[in-house]
Amino acid sequence: MNIQIQPHKLIGTVRIPSSKSMAHRMLICASLSKGTSEISGISFSKDIEATISVMKALGAGFEIHDDTVLVTGITERPETALADCCESGSTLRFLIPVAAALGITSTFTGQGRLPQRPITPYIRELTAKGIDFHDYQNTMPFTISGQLRSGKFELEGDISSQFVTGLLLALPLLREDSEIVLTSPLESKPYADMTIDCMEKFGVCTKELPNGWHIFGNQHYQARNLQVEGDFSQAAFFYVANAIGNQIVLENIPEKSVQGDRKIIELIEKICYQKNQNQEKFLIDAKDIPDLVPILAVLATFSTKPTIICNAQRLCIKESNRLETTANLLNTLGGKVRILPDGLEIYPASLHGGTVDSAGDHRIAMCAAIAASRASAPVIIQGAECVSKSYPAFFEDYQKLGGICNGIYLE
Repeated sequence: MNIQIQPHKLIGTVRIPSSKSMAHRMLICASLSKGTSEISGISFSKDIEATISVMKALGAGFEIHDDTVLVTGITERPETALADCCESGSTLRFLIPVAAALGITSTFTGQGRLPQRPITPYIRELTAKGIDFHDYQNTMPFTISGQLRSGKFELEGDISSQFVTGLLLALPLLREDSEIVLTSPLESKPYADMTIDCMEKFGVCTKELPNGWHIFGNQHYQARNLQVEGDFSQAAFFYVANAIGNQIVLENIPEKSVQGDRKIIELIEKICYQKNQNQEKFLIDAKDIPDLVPILAVLATFSTKPTIICNAQRLCIKESNRLETTANLLNTLGGKVRILPDGLEIYPASLHGGTVDSAGDHRIAMCAAIAASRASAPVIIQGAECVSKSYPAFFEDYQKLGGICNGIYLE
């Protein structure tokens, strides 16, 4: 599906969807709990549906009522499970060690670019702890079997915090204590902190060490009734929209949060309102906020000075190569963006209209829509339906704010 957007100021109120990152974690912890948990305020998307599907396959029960999910923890473990992760990297990397800890022979499948997303740390560490990977040839499907054993798990911190989260969720299920040892500094640490915060809400504790965590074995997740807070990753699109000239009131944003992407508020303040005459360029370290990079590049295009975004090399293996697709998006519309080995260099520019390829990446499509609000001519977004991965109602909300999407048609 292609969407044509006419430049138009966005004015009004938008209710931000609940945190996808937090919902993944709560649904998994609830599935591993004894009894029934009520998780409310969920904004459903393809990624969340993938996690629910895999946890069902592993034996959990789900009843969905509007934005509330009743989750019955696993009581009987199936001998085998088909785990379709769709395009969700979080689902895949969180649940490989969970299935291994449960001792369920599981076949993992996926779509889009997910089969190319690396799981190398798991191949190395889980194989050494009793898990066999069958038919794995750097793609999917593949099958794991065996019973995960406790012990020391060494992980590179600069690949993805998703591997840390997967082990944090799984290791308390084992009978003995374990340790996660980082062999390099952890990037995206706020996501690991979010995992630990969620686990603690479900009664499971860990001990942080100078270079990792000690995970106590033989723990039991406890059923809880919790609400998922609003998502700063999605709010970032509208915060930036305001910074470049729109007038949007954001609802469902928590005053306090462990979400790392709350950093967007501070970065907008830095780039838009702190005028440092001695600073020739703005520098943004994306190590802990990789999901913000595309929309930060849009913000930087409307800035008064060049901006360099660094430590973002991991974006090459997301739903698209986001360094390339972000640069292509903005350059197609008249921006001035140069790809660096680990990030982007963005120069201020005025945007004209044009046709941009979302590359099947939800964040690129949403960035294009925000940029289009300030372009000088219409913008056509190809493959706009990809927003369903994380924010299915994005274009509905965009139109409620006065956005003119008057060229919607099927290819």
